[in-house]
Amino acid sequence: MAKISAFEKHFDRYEEWFQENKYAYLSELDAVKLLMPKFERGLEVGIGTGKFAKPLDIKYGVEPSEQMRKIALGQGLNVTEGVAESLPFTDDAFDLVLMVTTVCFVDDVIKSFKECFRVLRSGGIILIGFIDRESTLGKIYQINKEKSLFYKEATFYTTSEIVDMLYRAGFKNFNFSQTIFKRLGEIKDKEPVEYGFGKGSFIVVGAEK
Repeated sequence: MAKISAFEKHFDRYEEWFQENKYAYLSELDAVKLLMPKFERGLEVGIGTGKFAKPLDIKYGVEPSEQMRKIALGQGLNVTEGVAESLPFTDDAFDLVLMVTTVCFVDDVIKSFKECFRVLRSGGIILIGFIDRESTLGKIYQINKEKSLFYKEATFYTTSEIVDMLYRAGFKNFNFSQTIFKRLGEIKDKEPVEYGFGKGSFIVVGAEK
């Protein structure tokens, strides 16, 4: 069952996070952009309110939270109710699939990745953005999980775990970007974005079908 109760009840707090942590958000966007290919038809799985899909020009989304869907639909995005483990699309429907801070909330990550693989065309790209469990921010989130509105039910993963699950789902040709090198309260401007992983807290893994 999708872990959406906190997002249904506190969607306004979710929106506030992006305002309060504007530069962290913009840095995460930049990390996704660094690995984004040219694409014609893109899908975001766990689109939320469209904070990433809209500026990245991704027109389609899947979102289990009704409150989040309403906001995303209001921005002109094509959002369908659904979960990552059972995407409501035909095979080979997209050439880009994005998941940002979604993987920690799905029930079955490998099943979700296999679904992304299914709906991607041959040569299509998947991008997974997440907080690495072993990073500075990941350790803070892990320690404070029980106090968090949104991360109480989350499962955090390392970059190597994400790569392994993507590989098992059939993906190949991996690329990485990273950002968020400080604690959130210390960020006063956009953080740098670098290729690779191991230093930043926010990691993007790119892979090809």
